[in-house]
Amino acid sequence: MSKDGSTKKVLLSSAVMAVATFSSRILGLVREQAIAAVFGASGVTDAFTIAYRVPNMLRDLFAEGAFSSAFVPTFTGVKLRNEKLAKGLLWSMAALLFLITASLSALIIIFAPEIIKSITNEVFNSDPARLEMTVQLVRIMAPFLVLISLAALFMGALNTLKVFFVPSFAPALFNIVMIACVFMLPDRLKLWGHYPVLSLGIGVILGGFVQMIIQVPLLIKKGFGPQGPFNLISSDSKVILHRIGIGTIGIAATQINIIITTVLATSTVVGAVSWLSFAFRLFQFPVGILSVSIAGSNLVHFSDAWKQGNKDVAKNYLSTSYNLSFLTIVPAMALLFAVSKESVHLVFERGAFDLKDTLMTNDALMFYLVGLPSYGLYKIFAPIFFTLDKPHIPVRISVFAILCNIVFCVLLTPVYGFWILALGTSLSMIINSSIQGLLLRKYLELEWSFFFNLKILRIISSGLITYFATQYISQTFFNYSDGFMTKLTVFCGVGLVGVGCYVVSLTILGEGSLIKKILRRK
Repeated sequence: MSKDGSTKKVLLSSAVMAVATFSSRILGLVREQAIAAVFGASGVTDAFTIAYRVPNMLRDLFAEGAFSSAFVPTFTGVKLRNEKLAKGLLWSMAALLFLITASLSALIIIFAPEIIKSITNEVFNSDPARLEMTVQLVRIMAPFLVLISLAALFMGALNTLKVFFVPSFAPALFNIVMIACVFMLPDRLKLWGHYPVLSLGIGVILGGFVQMIIQVPLLIKKGFGPQGPFNLISSDSKVILHRIGIGTIGIAATQINIIITTVLATSTVVGAVSWLSFAFRLFQFPVGILSVSIAGSNLVHFSDAWKQGNKDVAKNYLSTSYNLSFLTIVPAMALLFAVSKESVHLVFERGAFDLKDTLMTNDALMFYLVGLPSYGLYKIFAPIFFTLDKPHIPVRISVFAILCNIVFCVLLTPVYGFWILALGTSLSMIINSSIQGLLLRKYLELEWSFFFNLKILRIISSGLITYFATQYISQTFFNYSDGFMTKLTVFCGVGLVGVGCYVVSLTILGEGSLIKKILRRK
């Protein structure tokens, strides 16, 4: 396949996923707005954030981490050999995944108090009511691990079958359910003698179920509905389980990092956990829309080409994804840097979320943004090693980067405060993606020009121009004392000018053909 053909496939599938993911991320922001307005950046919100991290710690393994990266290449290879065996593998893994995650969920429910005390400190636990509501939230949300893991499995299978939109849109339904619960349940729960914040836990469970079940009809339509041969421990499932086992080491290191940063955050000031969480939500907005979509598309197409022996085609897919990541993430980074405070103010500052919360969240967001391009590259690079049958490589790199982050945060957080945790995350991601890139250059026999070329330099230069221009325009025209609609209109206008500045800069610097190619692909 030609370079242009590879570009077309990656662009189209990435665009489809990005449109669906955009809807989800917009609704995710609305969900965070609702939580901020109803509960604020308070001890109550900290309770939910900490409780939600418990199933999320294992979600990274079974839903978004090693399992997804291990399943897609293996499923692709089996499907190319024998479609009937691929159908059996899918539902055998679904059954196995259900048994494992259900067992873990049961353990979380039983040992919820001990788990919460192990990831927080005495300051957090000194409030009996807050500790009790956190434990209750953990127990309510524990089965979310089962639902979201099956949802991720079904998404991986559908993506391999070249179905991208609905699986990427499914998280939007999760957010809709969460928003409904935030507004509809708190008063009722309070009337019934329960903590209003439990509405968030109920929303997580109901939303997770909807996100999972919506994908099943598509699998049935594609002929991949529940069917055998069922074999929980087949040669192919052993490969997946072996890779998950390797990935568990990296996930364990990640969770240790989360526990340590959570303890460090709770030891600084009340609200720090929530400020970091709200900032990370804004940071993940471009990552979720752009990087995850590009990475998901690249994994499917790269694995398909590589498993068929078309290595040059696979490299073309990777090259397209690499360049596309920079092309989209650099302007997103420039715009967010330029209007970070304005973004936090418009999205969150209402109700119980005040000016202090805006300033603190903005501090965290600025330091998260330092690692935005590296985060995008990490999403693309890490799964490639699983396709190359080298799953231990990204795990070792992640462990090293996490150790660097832990040392950095433990030493500096007591001195400088909670924002160090955001900077440490960025620095560890820079280390991670850089080492991965160096090793991919070796294993795929890539030239240095693959990573460092005139196109990338032009993109970065255009990003810098966009940042300075957008910052100047925002400082000139954005007034915090104006009405909400006036501020929103100015903010959107500033964003459009920034995007226009980026496109014009790229065109002047000689990359106009790249923009035209993307527009032709719609």
